[in-house]
Amino acid sequence: MKVSHYFEFEEHVTGGMAASVDHQRKMFDRVGIEYTTEPTLDADVLHLNLMGPRSVWYARRARKAGVPVVAHTHVTAEDFGDSFRFTNALARPLKPYLRRAYGLADRLVCPSEYNRDVIRGYADVPTTVVSNGVDREKLDGFESLEAEYRERYDLDPPTVFMVGHVIKRKGLETFVETAHRMPDVDFAWFGHVDRSLKGRETKRLIDEAPSNCTFTGFVDDIRGAYAAGDVFCFPTHEENEGIALLEAMAAGKPLVVRDIETFSWLEDGEECLKVGSEGGGDGAASADVTDAPGDNVEGFVDALDELRDADRRAGLGANAAARSEEFSLDAIADRYRSLYADLV
Repeated sequence: MKVSHYFEFEEHVTGGMAASVDHQRKMFDRVGIEYTTEPTLDADVLHLNLMGPRSVWYARRARKAGVPVVAHTHVTAEDFGDSFRFTNALARPLKPYLRRAYGLADRLVCPSEYNRDVIRGYADVPTTVVSNGVDREKLDGFESLEAEYRERYDLDPPTVFMVGHVIKRKGLETFVETAHRMPDVDFAWFGHVDRSLKGRETKRLIDEAPSNCTFTGFVDDIRGAYAAGDVFCFPTHEENEGIALLEAMAAGKPLVVRDIETFSWLEDGEECLKVGSEGGGDGAASADVTDAPGDNVEGFVDALDELRDADRRAGLGANAAARSEEFSLDAIADRYRSLYADLV
């Protein structure tokens, strides 16, 4: 079996989507799936990771040629808003475009049950849930970097941290305001800070962050983030799954997350601490990305105060690490072989 595994704009896209594609290809290698990264109909299956115009063109050709089309649903209008400059304006026209694009597939691959629920409003196409997974090998030896990265960014334990692009949708306002309320605790956000792509509000939040809140920018070795961080704080409003969260779990870090549907599979109090949003909502963003529910900053402060206790951190982290085993690449690789065999 040969798969055309195409990732449009691969040279430009970073973050979780790029990590997911990398994980997929590592899983192919584990189970012996032959693949090419070029879009071609000289394959048994065409698997498209980003439904840009070239991918849509190949999907249409594949359907005419009788080649099964798989589309990954990394992108939704719900997940697109409050990300970079102009994304809010683009989120509304994006949904009808994605409805047409995803409708060209014979099978949609969704990274989570939550994402599958969202995608049911896009296209009447069979779906299969396959986690993005966590590459545990990428984290090997992270503990040895603790002293180096704490010194580099002047961080004292217990450090509250986040990993990923610095974007508003991921709870930037909550992260910064919580740091304001906890001046004796170090906060660090490890990830790209490309100001040319940020909106005015995002830049203001970064510029007005307190002195105990560090934005590191690009980190040359991401293991350093998990070495220097003690509590993974993920106040995101909308997420398809969250690879950084899976990595933090694999590293044995306790989690504080917003209580949104995406994280319904995590057990509050045992595998994480969940914080509900103000106004009684669950914090999930709607298609109208400008109307996200209010932030419950006090709830995050209370949860982080609870995790000042080292034993509580250790217990939650150990439970998270145990749960992360089911998301290892080895644990889920066979799902792709079964998926492709079913289509072919």
